[in-house]
Amino acid sequence: MTTIDKLSRRGFLGAGTAAAAAVLARANTLSADQNPTADSRCNGTPPPAISALPVLSSLARPFTNGERLARIERAKARMVAAKIDVVVLANNTASSVYFANLRLNGGERLWALAIPARARPFLVCPAFEEGRARELLDAGPFANDAEVIVWQEDESPYAALGNGLKDRGLATGTIGLDENMKFVFSEGIRAANPHLAIVSATPVTAGCRMIKDAHEIECMRLACRATLLVYKAVAASLTPGMTTSDVHKLVSAAYARVGFEGEASLNVDEFTALPHGSRQPQTLREGSILMLDDGCEVEGYTSDITRTFVLGKPAEKMNRVFDLVKQAQSAAIHAARPGAPAADVDAAARKVIANGGYGPGFTYFTHRLGHGIGLDMHEWPYFVKNNMFGWDLNPRLEAGMVLSDEPGIYIRGEFGIRLEDDLLITESGSELLTPQCPSLEDPFGNVA
Repeated sequence: MTTIDKLSRRGFLGAGTAAAAAVLARANTLSADQNPTADSRCNGTPPPAISALPVLSSLARPFTNGERLARIERAKARMVAAKIDVVVLANNTASSVYFANLRLNGGERLWALAIPARARPFLVCPAFEEGRARELLDAGPFANDAEVIVWQEDESPYAALGNGLKDRGLATGTIGLDENMKFVFSEGIRAANPHLAIVSATPVTAGCRMIKDAHEIECMRLACRATLLVYKAVAASLTPGMTTSDVHKLVSAAYARVGFEGEASLNVDEFTALPHGSRQPQTLREGSILMLDDGCEVEGYTSDITRTFVLGKPAEKMNRVFDLVKQAQSAAIHAARPGAPAADVDAAARKVIANGGYGPGFTYFTHRLGHGIGLDMHEWPYFVKNNMFGWDLNPRLEAGMVLSDEPGIYIRGEFGIRLEDDLLITESGSELLTPQCPSLEDPFGNVA
């Protein structure tokens, strides 16, 4: 899926696993006269397909500090290669979690983790937060190593960061800043430390995070499995007359059952022709075409899957478009391999759709083929020509990368079809982490 504001896409569901029981109870406000499936949800009881879902959360393995230390060593090697003396992470970003199991959430106050290539790491935080900072560090890989440098409310946190670097012999070094750092923080660091050369840390942070190891892939496979099982159970519970709100409650209950935080947006009929749909209330009818999109998290690692299917029998045109989209997805799988430019994979899928009469370019296939997936649902690299979302405009694929493979055809005023699965780049080619969708009528026939 492509970027969209969280309220309209990921924010369709406000309830997480802990609140799912309350959400499901609210679904019972529909009477049996309004919806024939309401009886199955009375007293908070989910439909049979959801009740039958397996609990999967026990299969997830937490990441260890040993694994994080290995990531830090890889980052230091990349820093040396990129001639970056220190990487500074701030804000509540996935990179600080990836390397140090730290969520640097200080609001307008700077919390910053500095990881030098050849010196002791340190954390900058407000003085009144020192106790909490040390507690957080104690749970991570820097428990016995990182120094805590504090600043009072009337002092400059940016000067404190500079002093920490100076103490490590980096008074005139090159500092790499996380690309997601707040502008006020990056400019504050720059203004208080004019003697430092400031560059992007993305070659280091993305360079490490793009390549998933076996444990990360294991988490993503489990997230993908959970998502498809949830989609299958929800699809089996749908009936005409339900609204998108009803379906969102079923999704929340299903994720609560498997044991992971997840959500899904649903769009119906003509709204499926908008890649990320609409906020407008929508009601399912016999013969409606439906698009379920989003995923869940396992140990922080996300899935991102879309299934388009019909509540009843699809029209002939829908089947033709589905077959074309599936061919495009398959073309991307065949084109994706180590060393291939990411742009070429997008081009392979786009060519199938254009040759099928839905071109040229972005006319009906209106977005890029896909995006990297990991701790962020959208991260590097991206299946698109002239990639503007990273430091490399024309990245090549490497084994261990995971990206979405999500071609679509969107016919405004009629319907849209997108198939999205998560694609792992292997040593010799690529593979989907989930089975391809068989058809509009039986989208989950190969999901066990």
